[in-house]
Amino acid sequence: MSKREPSSAPDLGEAETAVLRVLWEHGPLTVREVMEHLHDRGRKVAYTTVLTFLSRLEQKGVVASDKNGLAYVYRAKVTRDRVVRTKVRDLLDQLYDGAAGPVVMHLVEHERLTGEEIDHLRRLIDDLDKRS
Repeated sequence: MSKREPSSAPDLGEAETAVLRVLWEHGPLTVREVMEHLHDRGRKVAYTTVLTFLSRLEQKGVVASDKNGLAYVYRAKVTRDRVVRTKVRDLLDQLYDGAAGPVVMHLVEHERLTGEEIDHLRRLIDDLDKRS
């Protein structure tokens, strides 16, 4: 296993991540607004279920709430980038002993990339070559 500091974002389930994505994309929202955005994405979840997810996320320290009139408004306290970095690092550690190369090669070989993504990859590789 690679040596690194522990995850900087708590372990999040798939449904919790979906709720957090809504907050990242739309900013602070009430429970009802989060529920409506989830419904728009094809996730038919009850108000109480969304409230439960938001409460769990608040307990984990990734969401905060503020009272606004009669309703609470929830906002993300962690960035998408922080969660992505943590999840990718955890995946690398679990499957590849922390090695990023095999994952990058797998993605390039097996996933469809746009021309823009390929150009970006080339620039990143060129930058790596210049640094070594």
